[in-house]
Amino acid sequence: MVDGIEPVRLLLVDDEVGYLEVLSKRLRRRGFEVTAARSGAEAIRALRDRDFEVAVVDLKMEDIDGIELLKILRQMLPGLKVIMLTGHGSERAAREGLSQGAFDYLMKPVDLELLVARINAALRPAAP
Repeated sequence: MVDGIEPVRLLLVDDEVGYLEVLSKRLRRRGFEVTAARSGAEAIRALRDRDFEVAVVDLKMEDIDGIELLKILRQMLPGLKVIMLTGHGSERAAREGLSQGAFDYLMKPVDLELLVARINAALRPAAP
């Protein structure tokens, strides 16, 4: 808790372990409460244990692809905002994620300032 404000509970899902660890550390330094999951199955287990406000999910993973995980996460926690991360050449799949209810998608490697801005935007109430 910083200045009486609870940190944002963020679920970060990526099967590239090195990338996941670096991004987790950088987001924690920005004040986010990060739970890192190395697979879709691990992300589902994490969501069973607690609620999150935002999930940042890699599109291409070994066990469950990001679109399928998006559908599962949104069934488990309908208000969860999901930001998809995609590599070059996967923009079509990322746009499919938007049609399935993702809040946004960003290209990897993601600029930290941009990711933080999109996470904060996801937390703002929708305009009436």
